[in-house]
Amino acid sequence: MTRRVSTTTDQADAWRGHARHLAEQLVATGDIHDPRWAAAIAETPRHHLVPISYRQDPAGAWAADEHSSGDDVSAALARVYSTATLVSAVRGGEAVSSSTKPDLMVRMLEALEIQDGMRVLEIGTGTGYNAALLCHRLSDQQVFSVDVEPELVATARERLAAIDLRPRLAARDGQTGCPDHAPYDRIIATCSLPAIPWAWAEQLQPEGLVLADVKLGPGAGNLAVLRRDGHQLRGRFTTRWAGFMAARTAPAVPGPRYAVTPVAAGASQRETTAPPQPWATHREAWMLAALRLPAGTVHGYALGPDNRAPRAGRLSAPDGSWCEVALDPREVSEPEAGSRRRLQEAGPTALWTLVEDAYRTWRAAGQPAWERFGLTATAEQTLLWLDQPGNALGRYQHRAGKRRWEPVRPPAGSDIART
Repeated sequence: MTRRVSTTTDQADAWRGHARHLAEQLVATGDIHDPRWAAAIAETPRHHLVPISYRQDPAGAWAADEHSSGDDVSAALARVYSTATLVSAVRGGEAVSSSTKPDLMVRMLEALEIQDGMRVLEIGTGTGYNAALLCHRLSDQQVFSVDVEPELVATARERLAAIDLRPRLAARDGQTGCPDHAPYDRIIATCSLPAIPWAWAEQLQPEGLVLADVKLGPGAGNLAVLRRDGHQLRGRFTTRWAGFMAARTAPAVPGPRYAVTPVAAGASQRETTAPPQPWATHREAWMLAALRLPAGTVHGYALGPDNRAPRAGRLSAPDGSWCEVALDPREVSEPEAGSRRRLQEAGPTALWTLVEDAYRTWRAAGQPAWERFGLTATAEQTLLWLDQPGNALGRYQHRAGKRRWEPVRPPAGSDIART
């Protein structure tokens, strides 16, 4: 359906051309298969819902871009109607809300297999753009959206109403869902969580689908589509990796910056053949590593003192353990060794050994891609498995005090068990 847009004729013509181009681009790249989602992209004014976005320079400072005014509105609209993620709110020098990449948005929406008449709950209202796409495909009365940030909800409600869209929005902890309007046919979350909250399952219709970013640790997981089957949710990860901001139970209050532990004298040195930044290059193996690493382990990079460019992948844990793996393949004792890289490590936990174990496990299992991994969730626990539900690799117990992932010994005879 076509919606009224409150703007001038010139601006309307300008943004509509950019929006149509984006829709055509997403069809051409295979991100959109259903023409109804193409119409939603082409007819939804993203610039109205995200009138200002923020970009961060190499020094960490944020600058604001206005999308409907200034010297070059056309260039601003071209950026808004691109496949870029737009940071829409910054607090205390940290991004606290964003408008997700449109190509990722439509892939998620298509993965939900939404049909006419369905009721959809969105966790993470943000700018309201995703809710607007849902309203275009369904109707206002079928779309529900919650966000933990009251200010974001109020702003989204105002901007959506200005373009004649009135989904039901609420400011609340999204991890509790929205029981007032349950049940839903579909639930979509635009935030990451360690496991699917069971409250969502209780608010789903039988055979309903939930799509969320399940992360066992920082960057260690992917989008998963799970179907309600009686008293459980079961499904698999999506083929392409994606990542979202972590879910919060209260409005964001930026904390102190993480202080990187300086490299101490006396650290041991050796070489490794494992990839130096698996969280970016071998994400499935990194997910397996997250089952083994201590809770609170942080990954990142050590920077060169002169050019501030990344020179090593880095892990550090709350117990003071850390390790650095050289990114530059020239930093090896024997250049002919090929992929061998210099490793420095210290502390009571051999962090990189745990990563190496996970990497070997992944390789020995045939380097399984995301679609071979799945999840089964009940009220008590969530299991991570490979290929079939009986081949469990990890467990997340939902009860208080045990809310973290831990490895499970695979059954005898499985590919993983033989590694």
